[in-house]
Amino acid sequence: MKFQNLRVVVTGASRYFGRAIAIGFAHLGAEVFVSARTVEAAERTRAEVLGEARSRIHAFGCDLSKPSEIQAFARRVGEHTDRVDLLVNNGARWLDGFDLEGASDESIVETIESTAAGTVLMVKHFLPLLRLSQRPDIVNMVAVCAPGEAADSPAHEAFYAAKGAQAGFADILARRLRPSGVRVFSLYPPDFSTADPRSTEWQGAGLDPRYADEKLTTQALFECIVYAVEQPRDCFIRSFHFEPR
Repeated sequence: MKFQNLRVVVTGASRYFGRAIAIGFAHLGAEVFVSARTVEAAERTRAEVLGEARSRIHAFGCDLSKPSEIQAFARRVGEHTDRVDLLVNNGARWLDGFDLEGASDESIVETIESTAAGTVLMVKHFLPLLRLSQRPDIVNMVAVCAPGEAADSPAHEAFYAAKGAQAGFADILARRLRPSGVRVFSLYPPDFSTADPRSTEWQGAGLDPRYADEKLTTQALFECIVYAVEQPRDCFIRSFHFEPR
């Protein structure tokens, strides 16, 4: 329960990494506000949290490609808490394919809007609540950005355009918010295992030498966030970059 007084907001929390972060922080005692494109999807994450931790999860629907829904999400969180200590920008619309012409214009625009504009607007509308915290942090799950690292990725070009914009925003945001005490750091992992936080794979996988040749684990990424959040306030960690296997 070392994060008993922490207030955490996580976007894209219906599955994979976002879901793991939400469950992880809830079990460490934090109060967690999770969003997904539909409230039903967010509620599924809440339903999967075990024991007392379930009461610390609050589920919301928020389509990150729609500014009005982001505004409403921030307003509704503000009705539940007087501050936010940690904002995790994890939500992004995935778009795959090597064929630029094969994707519809609508899916390309939605991918860029939800990932790039969505991250900017999440920070904009949650900054008032973050500024009320004595330990405000922002985490951006950039994951991929550099074209040189993406040659073999199945992601569409529009997805990389969105992630490049997100990375640029995170960089300037870290510089400009630092004097006010709001820390910003980003994660740049390669492809990683999306282990379930309730499974045996989650527990200790990154410490077991038998996993040395396996993918980076969700647990390891979560522990990086926990590590950064626990650092003294004069410690600013800009980013975590991980080498691919």
